Amino acid sequence: MTRPALPSAILIVQLLAGTAFAEAPLRGGTVTAAVAANFTAAAREIAAAFEDATGDGALLSFGSTGQLYAQILQGAPFEVFLAADEARPELAEREGLAVPGSRRTYAVGRLVLFSTEAGRIAGPGALRDPGLRRIALANPALAPYGRAALETARALGMEDIVRDRQVIGANVSQAHQFVRTGNAELGFLALSQVVRSADGSRWLVPEHLHAPIRQQAVLLEAGRDNPAAARFLDFLGSATARAILRRHGYRTEQPAPGRRGGP
Repeated sequence: MTRPALPSAILIVQLLAGTAFAEAPLRGGTVTAAVAANFTAAAREIAAAFEDATGDGALLSFGSTGQLYAQILQGAPFEVFLAADEARPELAEREGLAVPGSRRTYAVGRLVLFSTEAGRIAGPGALRDPGLRRIALANPALAPYGRAALETARALGMEDIVRDRQVIGANVSQAHQFVRTGNAELGFLALSQVVRSADGSRWLVPEHLHAPIRQQAVLLEAGRDNPAAARFLDFLGSATARAILRRHGYRTEQPAPGRRGGP
């Protein structure tokens, strides 16, 4: 199956953002989904389970929530949008880009301060280490995990420390790469990125230090008449998907579709 064609400008944005399409399945229907970078590993596992359960497949494109929303505005043929926040799916509804009433919280993310060095992080005091040179985080203007990182620093009275040492990634996946490659000693990352890693050290940021990272999904207008798109959105709330979410470090309490507010 050929992939949907993208305007060249949109394709360039995807390449710069480090996005990638999964291979299209050979049977059943297909849904094209724009997926927040923090959700990469979980989304791939959910897509495989979705194909096993329904015979449908999912083409997944990954990037920061802000970048993906910009692509949707430019006409990218995504049918489902899995954001890392509530704001963009809600905006998509208001702008007429999404099917009204389809928006729902599919996961609640957790923020973690991570280092590849064992014993380096025992708590937020690691940010005051005089030898610390760089702290990686996702672009706060585009990525909810980056925004949560700055909110955390502000709540701790360490905003100046973080801003003076910050290394900004286009998305949380790039922030993770900065830490893994040694370009930053510490990084504010999604717990899902390191939950299965036995190495390094980490501090799980208490949720009261930042606004909740409620990740919402919405059916886009391009997918209104695609039954596979609706099935994929519904599958996110299945017992199978919730089990995958928990394994990847997310909370799974979900408000009713379209409802804002805490789980």
